[in-house]
Amino acid sequence: MTAVSDDWQSRVDAVWQDADLTDDARIDAIDDLAQELGPDHPVALFERAGARDSAGRELEAEPLYRAALEAGLDPVRRTRTVIQLASTIRNLGKLDEALAMLSAEYDATRGGAMADEAAAFYALALTSSGDPMRAASVALTALAPHLSRYTRSVTGYAAELLDPRGE
Repeated sequence: MTAVSDDWQSRVDAVWQDADLTDDARIDAIDDLAQELGPDHPVALFERAGARDSAGRELEAEPLYRAALEAGLDPVRRTRTVIQLASTIRNLGKLDEALAMLSAEYDATRGGAMADEAAAFYALALTSSGDPMRAASVALTALAPHLSRYTRSVTGYAAELLDPRGE
């Protein structure tokens, strides 16, 4: 079960919002809160991974993200975990795996919660892989629905970036 109490989540959110905490203090505070849920709770694993990731400790974050995914998360946290893990492993030089994860998440979230977030990180990974045209297309496709005008045009131009001859 991945549900957590509102009180617990509020306390975690407060740790994240405390700009005065050092990275080590944030990790310690998140670890203390995670203990309340238990060492194998997927949300606890996710939060512990995020604290380490935020502190630049990607090597410590990666196995915690993977464990959180394996333990099972609600759909939004699962997408957040995939995005964060993929970003982490991209930074660790595992670009092909990051691209595969983000491509799948981009496809799975289209039109739903976290779709724009998945698109943003997929575009970043595509840029890292040397595919800036596809990255621009993904980013523009995600942006288009938020425009007050030109949505249809921008969507069309984004598609054209992938197939400039219209074939």
